[in-house]
Amino acid sequence: MSTRGPLPRLLLWSGAVVGALLAVVGGLALRPPGLVAVGLAAVVSACLAAGVARESRPGQPAVVDAAWKAGVATVGVLLVLSGTAVLGGAVLSLLVAGAAAGTWTVVWLVRSRGTGAASPTAAIPARRPAAPLPPVSSLSTADLGREWVRTTTALSGPLDARTREAIVVRREQTLDELERRDPDGFARWLAGLPLAGSDPSGDLRHGDAAA
Repeated sequence: MSTRGPLPRLLLWSGAVVGALLAVVGGLALRPPGLVAVGLAAVVSACLAAGVARESRPGQPAVVDAAWKAGVATVGVLLVLSGTAVLGGAVLSLLVAGAAAGTWTVVWLVRSRGTGAASPTAAIPARRPAAPLPPVSSLSTADLGREWVRTTTALSGPLDARTREAIVVRREQTLDELERRDPDGFARWLAGLPLAGSDPSGDLRHGDAAA
């Protein structure tokens, strides 16, 4: 529900002025025990709001903000109801309370629908399709060595089963292509007990990609 435009602003300010007048009347009409009860209700409301904020939005600023807003709102509502009871009796107080509750419910429903309608597209980020990798036969020997190192690094991170399987297949293809190009150099690399992430192209002839 938007508060822009002259009519919504007029209604908002009119309601604020009327509420303030009713709160003043209610505060003046209450005796000390009533004011103490209003204060206790504000403290309880602030504590409850602080507890909820601590669970949902951790952080000292969020807790303090929720606590003081809940306390002020509780005091305002109770004083407005008291002033309404003084001026119009219990029936008018009930009507005002019902109208306030209904208005708050309508506003909450409108905002919930607006948020819910926008959340599915906002929660799912746009995913671009990954570019297909070139075949290993089109890579130079140096590029094959870098591909081996790259896939070794990729396997060290968290991966889903499908991605891990694809990387393993890519590594097998890389090794097969290296062996095909220079069997003797490939055998020397294996004989040296290479580390998992070592570049095998240093022991092989650096030839061009296969035609």
